[in-house]
Amino acid sequence: MRTPFRSVASARAALALPLLLAVSLVARPASAQNRRPSARPDTTRADTGRGPRTAADSAARDSLRLGIRDFLTRAQEPPVVTHHTIQLPDGPLRYTATTGMLPIRNDTSGAIEGAMFFVAYTRDGVADVSKRPLLVAFNGGPGSSSVWLHIGAYGPRRVKLLADGAAPPPPYEMEDNPQTLLDQTDIVFVDPVGTGYSRAARPELGAKFWGLDEDIAAMAEFMRLYLARYSRWSSPLFISGESYGTTRATGLSGYLADRGITLNGIILLSTVVDFAASSMSRDNPLGFANFLPSYAATAWYHKRLPADLEARPVEQVVDEAERWAVRDYQPALIMGARLAPEQRSTIARQLARYTGLDTAFVLDNDLRVTLSRFNHELLRGQRRIVGRLDSRFTTFDIDPGSEAVQLDPSEATIRNTFTPAWNDYVRRELKYRNDDVYYILGGGIGRWRYPQNNGYADVTPSLERAFTKNPYLRLYVAMGYYDMATPYFAVEYTLAQLKVAPEVKQNITTQYFAAGHMMYIDDAQRGKLRGGIREFIDGATAPRRSR
Repeated sequence: MRTPFRSVASARAALALPLLLAVSLVARPASAQNRRPSARPDTTRADTGRGPRTAADSAARDSLRLGIRDFLTRAQEPPVVTHHTIQLPDGPLRYTATTGMLPIRNDTSGAIEGAMFFVAYTRDGVADVSKRPLLVAFNGGPGSSSVWLHIGAYGPRRVKLLADGAAPPPPYEMEDNPQTLLDQTDIVFVDPVGTGYSRAARPELGAKFWGLDEDIAAMAEFMRLYLARYSRWSSPLFISGESYGTTRATGLSGYLADRGITLNGIILLSTVVDFAASSMSRDNPLGFANFLPSYAATAWYHKRLPADLEARPVEQVVDEAERWAVRDYQPALIMGARLAPEQRSTIARQLARYTGLDTAFVLDNDLRVTLSRFNHELLRGQRRIVGRLDSRFTTFDIDPGSEAVQLDPSEATIRNTFTPAWNDYVRRELKYRNDDVYYILGGGIGRWRYPQNNGYADVTPSLERAFTKNPYLRLYVAMGYYDMATPYFAVEYTLAQLKVAPEVKQNITTQYFAAGHMMYIDDAQRGKLRGGIREFIDGATAPRRSR
């Protein structure tokens, strides 16, 4: 069963790829649970006019003042500009990198409340830069920097990994990226406040940036300021997000349209737009049904399905699982205790067939197998767990009796590869000096606020509004079969619910990958992704008839 949207190239290529090690840009599962990573404590005191109580208080206050002064200075410093050349298959590509901060000011007072770190790449030798496409890219979390898309997928330089995406022995190196987007569009990688080098001006101001709506507003202000400062208002404009970054990008689409900033296209990788579509809570049968095809793909990969299913391509297996999930599984969950015993047994046997689990285990879990239990149970006989971000990966289960998965094997090494590689690259090649911690994933933000919409965040209305205001807008969505952080069938469900004109649906492109959350880590999938995005950008910038 497929959604009615166009696909790029072969939407269901029957691939059996080597293992791919992926790391998430999502700090929590796609169930939209609020989280509280460690944040800087607020050491300020109210000024009562009596002065500090102790010498330690005085030192802390002076240190805070100096820190704020240093921050405000850095937020307004000129960016660092460097010039580079990389070798692409078609020849050398010369470009300029601009690295620095843009201040985010209070709308009323004009005071600087935060600063956002960015790296912009512009191709040299372009006759009219104002007409060249511009892509603004970011990752997710919430709490993730843009380092993953930056030096993993889109940027002119990338972390050197093995061909299958695994990490080589340290020390780690950078190399030219033949799949960079820079030959087609200029790129700005930006870190939201609390990620990378981006900071709030004072600790108590962090809350003004740490929420779904607040984050969208701050990113929109960054984009407005960048377009103004670098004279790019006439450029064809694209945004791209990965994981929670797709939530941000989708939310931005309507927010920008409301403020006169028109997009040509949106590029989404590993998407979560309506969090209810992938939430596995007992009161939400939809989430369990939408996870089932990803369970089936995972069980197929690890050869845990019946022989007749294992003999078929994974695309056919997930197609069958999709049909059963919609036709039989979700209605059975809705019935709950009203389900007759014989019907319950039939559903349990079929669920076991598509998941590779024992029927008794399925029944013990009331036909609702959560992700953590599935990850523990699928290969329990081997005492191994499967990954959440890329379910093809496995590792030794150090605590098989635990409900929680202690280690995601698909995250095990990549984070440790990107961290030193980035910190060397930004200093050695981009010549940017900053002694602050670069928050790659987590550690820099506080509690994240989601507006309540029946308990789940949903930015679908923003996308609908953007399409209504701009019927030329195009959308590209990339999905991995083995991504169990943002399951692909939940994305298909969300797209199928969009309230847009029939002709606008022709502007939506979907592409599927035999990969996990980060389909660009290994060479084969990165090349396929680049081909899909190239065709998408070409189509979104080509002359079209007026509607």
